[in-house]
Formats: sequence, C-alpha cells, structure tokens
Amino acid sequence: MGEISIGKLLIVAVIFVLLFGTKKLRTLGSDLGYALRGFQHAVKDEPQSNTEAAAKSTDNQ
Repeated sequence: MGEISIGKLLIVAVIFVLLFGTKKLRTLGSDLGYALRGFQHAVKDEPQSNTEAAAKSTDNQ
C-alpha cells in the first residue's frame, strides 16, 4: 500500500504536465536550479567571510 512504483510516478508526472504545462515546468525547474546554485555559493562563501571578519577584528585590537 505504501510502495511507490514506476507506474504511480508516471501518473503523477502526467498530472503535473497536464496541470502546469511543459513550459511552466521548465521555467520552474530552471528557477529551482538557480536558487540551489545561489544557496550553495552562499554556504560556500559563508565560512570564508566569517574568518575574514575575525581576522580584521583581531588586527584592529
């Protein structure tokens, strides 16, 4: 009953395409990818900016 089969996934995919259309889904996918890339860059840059701020505060003392 709780199993997800390929057939069920295909039915859900067809329903999404019928509801939103392929153009809207393509735009949604690209927007999601752009947001994830931005989040990854922010996470990657965060520790670097914290260490730079700490180094500047110790230099000023």
